[in-house]
Amino acid sequence: MSAAGRTGEEAVAAVLAQVERDHLLEAVRGLVDRPSPTGAERPVAEWLVGHLAAAGVDSHLQVIDDAQANAVGVLPGPADGESVLLYAPLDTYTTGDPDLDIPYAGPRMREDMLPRATVYDDLVVGLAAGNPKGHAACVLVAVEAMARAGIDLPVTVVAGFGAGGMPSFAVDGIGSPGRANTGHGVGASFLLERGFTTDHAVIAKPGWTVSHEEVGLTWVDVDVPGEHSYVGSRHRMPYRNAASGAARVIEVLEAWCDEYAARHEVGTMRPQGAVSSVHGGFERLAASTSALVRVRLDIRMTPEQSAPAVVREVRAALAPLMAELGVPLAVRQVASVPGSRTDRDAPIIRSAVAAWESVAGRPHELVRENSGATDANMIRMRGIPTARVGMPKVAAGPNGQPVDFTLGMNVVDLKEARRLVELLVRTVVGMGGLPR
Repeated sequence: MSAAGRTGEEAVAAVLAQVERDHLLEAVRGLVDRPSPTGAERPVAEWLVGHLAAAGVDSHLQVIDDAQANAVGVLPGPADGESVLLYAPLDTYTTGDPDLDIPYAGPRMREDMLPRATVYDDLVVGLAAGNPKGHAACVLVAVEAMARAGIDLPVTVVAGFGAGGMPSFAVDGIGSPGRANTGHGVGASFLLERGFTTDHAVIAKPGWTVSHEEVGLTWVDVDVPGEHSYVGSRHRMPYRNAASGAARVIEVLEAWCDEYAARHEVGTMRPQGAVSSVHGGFERLAASTSALVRVRLDIRMTPEQSAPAVVREVRAALAPLMAELGVPLAVRQVASVPGSRTDRDAPIIRSAVAAWESVAGRPHELVRENSGATDANMIRMRGIPTARVGMPKVAAGPNGQPVDFTLGMNVVDLKEARRLVELLVRTVVGMGGLPR
């Protein structure tokens, strides 16, 4: 039987025969070695378009502005058939620039924080090698293998690689001047808005499971007022230190976040919150107290919640402290992305679960207490049923070192990448056996 006539396991085998370790390594290296901080993903998108075209995939550079762009590849299925988006974002959590990342991402730039791939047997280390670029590499390799295998696809496959997927505002000095909306899923929204809306979608992000729902987020600022004064006059003039008030605010909110998460847990989601930054005062003028200190926090929320309701909860949590301090605390929303959910009986979820069970060799089990937000929310907001699949976090670094948050983002295991490629391929092929 020709490759074009194969279905089911024969089609999967034909595609996987095209997947070699070198393909995965080349894809990971190609992505990691091209810096793509939020707001400046266009160079890596251009590389992806060229790579897809060389493999015979109909490819497109979807330009957002001079610095941001998406990469898209299309494999046609039946003319009267449905379509599936395989999606991964391209931007990195930190920038790879020590002037921008240090000291807040760590005391120094480690090997894994640099946009340069280093190979240790099956482990590849470098900025975003695991998340998101290792996952984007799996989408790339899966689509190119399907193209080379020449099988008859049951659905049209759209490979989408998006800019601005990180929960980030614009980074000073990166991207096009004047652009404020460079993160929070702008690439995914633009992709779907401008010609590539599909019937179903799969997003590749970390987690060896199939997720059908995930939290959204609301960013909240709390303004703590004080008196702008002089340390030398502390004993002679009215004194109210906004910095000490902010410290009290942080203590209250950090304790409240645990109670909030437990109260709003539903399904597979346990929405977390954390104080992320504090701004206030003149660093050049330590003799001065500040008239204002601003505390920012990220509060995750389930599809059952709304951003205004989250803001009201924060205000209520701070009300006793406000009365105690005798000062007004201004609480306002500065960003929000709603949580989302796909019916577990949706065809894309059933196909992804069946694919996962074939690869894992055991029944699928839901992973609970999740609080990670991704572009899946942007895709589901467009009414597209979406499954999230991904690789597990590596157990140890290349030299056996413990895996902290940063290393977990910046290392990928090629063996796990091969499993994710198979999962993606099986999910696409499996859509042919499901009713529309």
